[in-house]
Amino acid sequence: MNGMADQQGGDGPHGHDAADAPAGFAPTRRRLMLGAAAASTVVTIRPALASTAGSVMNCQVPVPDPKLGAGKWIDGQGRVVDAGSPNAFRPPYRPLKAEEIRRAMQGANFPGADYEQSRAYMAYIRKLQNGMSGFTCYQSLQMPRP
Repeated sequence: MNGMADQQGGDGPHGHDAADAPAGFAPTRRRLMLGAAAASTVVTIRPALASTAGSVMNCQVPVPDPKLGAGKWIDGQGRVVDAGSPNAFRPPYRPLKAEEIRRAMQGANFPGADYEQSRAYMAYIRKLQNGMSGFTCYQSLQMPRP
């Protein structure tokens, strides 16, 4: 093979081996390449995190999970019970929004709900398990944000 690298003997810059480079040149070049790769990774990840944070605040939690049956209420301990049960509350008219849940986690009441209702809804939300509607939304609200 009569390529330029064969004639000049190496794979380094301008066809020279790294051994022919001045002292410290090869490690410096390697650091520069790693730095460039790291910078592109940061640029790639940050927008993804920003869009994730935005989508987290758009999620909702139905109370109770529709799979548990229509017309169910929530008792003071967050359990799903039959409608009209003593010490139980009607579910909210719509799914609870992430921002409302975040505020309730800090002690605020849900819109249109009093203190006891809000505590019952939060008790239900805290008991959500994998596979239930709203579980992923609630879990994402508990993750620290960058």
